[in-house]
Amino acid sequence: MSWDLIVKNAKVFDGSGGPGRHLDVAVQNGRIAALGEHLPEDSAAQVEDAGGQWMLPGLLDIHTHEDLEAELDPGLPEVVRHGTTSVVVGNCSIGLAFGAQRKADQDPIVDCFARVENIPKPVLRKAADKATWDNPADYMRHLESLPLSANVAPFLPHSMLRIEVMGLQDSITRDPTPAEVDRMAGILEESLQEGYLGMSTDGLPLHFLANQPNVKKRIPTQYAQFSEYKSLTDVLRKYDRVWQMTPATDRGKLTVKLFMLTSGLLYGKTLKITALAALDSANNRQGKLRALFFAHLLNTPLLKGNFKMQCLSAPFRIYSEGIVSPLAEASPLLRRLIETELDDVEARRRILSEPQFVEEFRQMWQRGKSGFNIRHLRRRLRMEREFLSRDLNDMHLFRVPVEGWVGESLYFAYQRYLSWVEQPERITDPEERQVFEALGRNVRDDAEFFLKLLHHYDRELYWHYVNANKNPNVVKKLLLHPKLMPGFNDSGAHVTNMAFFDGNLRALKIALEEDEATFSYMVKRLTREPAEFFGLDVGAIEVGARADLALVDPEVLRTYDGEASVQYIYRDLFECHQLVNRSQGVVTGVYVGGHKVWDGQQFTEHHGNQPLGQALRVG
Repeated sequence: MSWDLIVKNAKVFDGSGGPGRHLDVAVQNGRIAALGEHLPEDSAAQVEDAGGQWMLPGLLDIHTHEDLEAELDPGLPEVVRHGTTSVVVGNCSIGLAFGAQRKADQDPIVDCFARVENIPKPVLRKAADKATWDNPADYMRHLESLPLSANVAPFLPHSMLRIEVMGLQDSITRDPTPAEVDRMAGILEESLQEGYLGMSTDGLPLHFLANQPNVKKRIPTQYAQFSEYKSLTDVLRKYDRVWQMTPATDRGKLTVKLFMLTSGLLYGKTLKITALAALDSANNRQGKLRALFFAHLLNTPLLKGNFKMQCLSAPFRIYSEGIVSPLAEASPLLRRLIETELDDVEARRRILSEPQFVEEFRQMWQRGKSGFNIRHLRRRLRMEREFLSRDLNDMHLFRVPVEGWVGESLYFAYQRYLSWVEQPERITDPEERQVFEALGRNVRDDAEFFLKLLHHYDRELYWHYVNANKNPNVVKKLLLHPKLMPGFNDSGAHVTNMAFFDGNLRALKIALEEDEATFSYMVKRLTREPAEFFGLDVGAIEVGARADLALVDPEVLRTYDGEASVQYIYRDLFECHQLVNRSQGVVTGVYVGGHKVWDGQQFTEHHGNQPLGQALRVG
C-alpha cells in the first residue's frame, strides 16, 4: 500500500450532512484512497498534520463568471483562497462557449459582458483575444488544457447561442425562423452530449449591450419568445440537465409561464431550474415573498417540479463608481450616464449639466417620499419598485478625495455642505472647501447635491449601499431553507461593484453560529447537494472521490467578519482595480486533485502552474 499523501487528525465533514468525525484521509493519484482513524504514516510519501482543523469537501460556487478570469489567471486565486474548488460558469446567458465570435460589426464578449457584469472593456478584450475556438466542444477541450486550480463546469449561454445562429444584430431585432430555432436546439443537444451542465438565460431588465449602435438594446436572450424557450428547454428536459434563468421582472406573465416549465405534471418530465434570486430587498419585501411562494408551489408533489432559487449569504452591498452601478441601469435617466464610455467623463458632465435632466432627476428622487398617494404608501410598506436607494443616509462613501468623508454617509457630506453655506469658516479642510465652492451656494436639495457631486468627482465618488439582505436572521432562514439553494455569489463579475468571493465562508459562519449540526448541514448545501443537482462528480469526502479538500480553522471562522474582509486591490493581470475578499486565517489549506494549492497564508508552487482542476462534464 502506497499513498501520495495523508492528512491526519482533522475533523472530517464529508458532505453528507452527518456529524463530523476525526479521520485520516489518504490520497493517491488525485483521488481519496482511504479513510480511517489511524492510517499508517509510513505508507505515504507525505504526511500533513491538520490537528484542530475541520476538513470539508472543496466548496462549490454555483453562480460565477470566472470563465473570463480562467483565460487570464487560470489559478482562479480569488475563489480558491476561500476553499472553493469548483465553479459554475456561463451564467446569465453569456460566456465563452463559441469563442470570441468577433466579426466586422460585432464584438459580443465585450458587448454583452461590459454592462451586464460591470467589467471594463480592456479586460474583456484581453479575454476575447484568447478565445480562439469557435464551438462548444473545442471550448471544453480548451478548458482541459489550462493549468486550472479549480474545476470549471460550463453552461451553454443562450445570448451567445442566438448570436452564433442569427448574428448579433438580427438576434436583437427579429424573431428566429423555425430553422434557426431548430439549429439552436441542435447545438444545445450536441453541447449536452459534450457534458455541458445545461443552458443559461436571463430576463433581468437591467442588462444592456455596451457597444454602439446598440447601447439602448438588451442582451439577445431577452428577445426570445416563450416558444423558443420551450423548444430549448425540451432538450434540457430530455437529458435531465439544468436551466439557469433570471426572471423577467417586467414581464410577469411570461415569468410565470417559464417557471411552470419545471413541472413534470404539465410537461411529462421534470425540468431542473435554478433561478436568481431569493433576496430580502430593502425596497420591496414582495421579492422575497414571491421567491418563497414559487419555491413552495413548484416543488409540490402535485406539480412535480425541481425548482431551486438561489440565495446570497451576505448583505447585498453594491459599490458604485460615481453612477456606474449594476442597479443604476433600472433608471432610464441614469442609463444615459452609463451608456457613455467608462473613461468619457466629459460626456457624463454634459448630461449632468442639462437643466431638464436635473429637474427630471429631482422629481424621480422625491417620488413617493411624501404626500397622500399610492407611491408614498408603497414606500412606507417596503413595496417600492425601485432598485436604487434614494436616501443619502443609506449611501456610504468608500473612497473620495475628502478624507473626512470616507466611511461616512452622503447625508453627512450634505450636512457639511449646508453648514458651509451658512458659515464657510467652519470648513477648514482644503479639499472639502474646494468641492463646496465648485458646487456653489444654490444647491436646492439633497438630489441636486448628489448630482453636483457626480459632476465634480465622477468615478472618484466611490460609494456603497445595501440593496437587500439587511436582516441577518432573514438571511439565515433563506440559507437554511430546503427549497432554496445557497449561491448567487457572482464571483468574477462586477469587478468594482461587488465582492462575494467569500460567500461560501459566510454561509458556513452563519451556520456555525447555530451549532455544529447546522454547520454540517450547511457543508452539505455547499458541496454534495449542488453537485447532485447539477450532476457533477464532486462535493464528497469518500473513497474514490476527487481529492478536492478544504481545511478551515473553526475558531477563526466563528469570529470572521465578511464585511470587514473587502479590499480594493490592483490586479496586474487585469490592469485595473478590483474588489476582493481577504479571509486570512479562516481557510488553512486547499487541495485540488490531491495537491495543496493554498497553505493558509499564500499559494503554493502548484497553484496555476499545472492542470489540477478539471473541465467538469455531466455524465
